[in-house]
Amino acid sequence: MQGPLLKDGTFEFVCIPDRHRVGVHTYGNLLGRFGRPFVDYFAATRRTEMSDQQIHVDPEFDTFTYGDPTAPKRSLRRLKQGDMLAFYAGLQEWDEIEGWNVEIRPGLYLVGYFVVSLAGMALSFSDDQRQSEFGSNFHVRYPSLYLRQKKELVLVKGGDGSRLLRKAYRISAEGQDRNGKPLKILSPEMQRIFGSFGGRVAIQRSPPRWVADENVETATAFLKCLE
Repeated sequence: MQGPLLKDGTFEFVCIPDRHRVGVHTYGNLLGRFGRPFVDYFAATRRTEMSDQQIHVDPEFDTFTYGDPTAPKRSLRRLKQGDMLAFYAGLQEWDEIEGWNVEIRPGLYLVGYFVVSLAGMALSFSDDQRQSEFGSNFHVRYPSLYLRQKKELVLVKGGDGSRLLRKAYRISAEGQDRNGKPLKILSPEMQRIFGSFGGRVAIQRSPPRWVADENVETATAFLKCLE
């Protein structure tokens, strides 16, 4: 499911399901910024099914942590203090009365960012530091999950200046893959800000993209000016 994008540009950041089913938060019991449970944004035919489905709340924007045990995200361990890590999500226009606007295709939108204070593999931190800095992260919060993933888990902590945006900002355009199927790519406007990532402008379910040195100043200024 895409996250809901309201007409004024505000949005709900809806995380993916927890396939491990260890979390305490579900789509039925976790409220979004607008005071309604996330399950309300699912089609009526799916609400009963999804109400008790646990949520993988990550990244989390209360204490600003992100964790991932997969190989494509491992490069995030190279982040240094003061670097910026931007997050984007799939959103689609939604109205409280009319529901989803299926006539407009969903897009990818910037939803928040961290100003990095710490980053590294989980085992590079002491037990005390890991709990004090990353204790609210999904992968650290649940011991059974952490024990299975700790050797592969990368953790990132956001410091002062980190935020979940109030309004989403679209960064995608419609492209095509090599077979001619629709593919979300970084829009030409955003390429002028973030660069072309060495030609790797496909951003649909992609590994991290690193902004080249010559684009860092422009990209940083752009992120900081968003609402």
